[in-house]
Amino acid sequence: MKTTLTATRVARSTALHAFAARQARRAIPLLAVAALAGCATGPHSNPDDPFESYNRSMTRFNDHVDEAVLKPVSTAYVEVTPAPVRTGVSNFFGNLADVWSFVNNVLQLRAEGAANSFMRVNVNTLFGLGGLLDVASEMGIDRSRQDFGLTLGRWGVGTGPYVVLPLLGPSTLRDTVALPVDAAGNPVRYVDPVAARNSLYALRIVDTRANLLRAGAVIDSAALDKYSFTRDVFMQVRQGQSSEPLFRDDADKGANDGMLPPEPDR
Repeated sequence: MKTTLTATRVARSTALHAFAARQARRAIPLLAVAALAGCATGPHSNPDDPFESYNRSMTRFNDHVDEAVLKPVSTAYVEVTPAPVRTGVSNFFGNLADVWSFVNNVLQLRAEGAANSFMRVNVNTLFGLGGLLDVASEMGIDRSRQDFGLTLGRWGVGTGPYVVLPLLGPSTLRDTVALPVDAAGNPVRYVDPVAARNSLYALRIVDTRANLLRAGAVIDSAALDKYSFTRDVFMQVRQGQSSEPLFRDDADKGANDGMLPPEPDR
């Protein structure tokens, strides 16, 4: 009788161990997925990127659109358009951007930046064939590129977490909130008729993407994780641009402190 009970207990124990082993094997993939998800969105994730799971998905979507449409069109644009013409296009849109930079420099109480932007717009518009030629840079008038996101930062609003926007790409919560104001400050918005306005929007997108072709190739070849590299550099730049106190002495600033970085070489 005791032998029978012992055998029964051993059989039950063996069955339980076998069942536990099967469940453990099934759980290993789930645990691995959970661990990876935890690395992306858990308490040990990058504090600047609490939306990493969404951001990576949106980055993949944007990359697909870029590979299918923007990059081929921009590559063709570079191949068929002479370099002087492309430079003129970039100068034209840069001159329009200086108008909005002037407004933001005024809002940020940057007297030197506002004066530079004002002079650049007038010099390039009058003597640079409407902005096609960058005469102001040849005269040594520096560009002080600003946007409304940096204006909010100048007045103490933090960047907030990293956000990847559909088609627009990297941004921050603060810059996303500022987007409608930046859009309203874009002179192209007021071009009439609508067909001409849309053509300018399309040309600006192609020109911007064409200027980034070289930088994109470098990132693709050098970065082990393109997403993390782009996020970290973008956040470092935006946080650095917004870190200057409102009444800091201009003589203590670096050359690019509080300003957007220059556009890539074409």
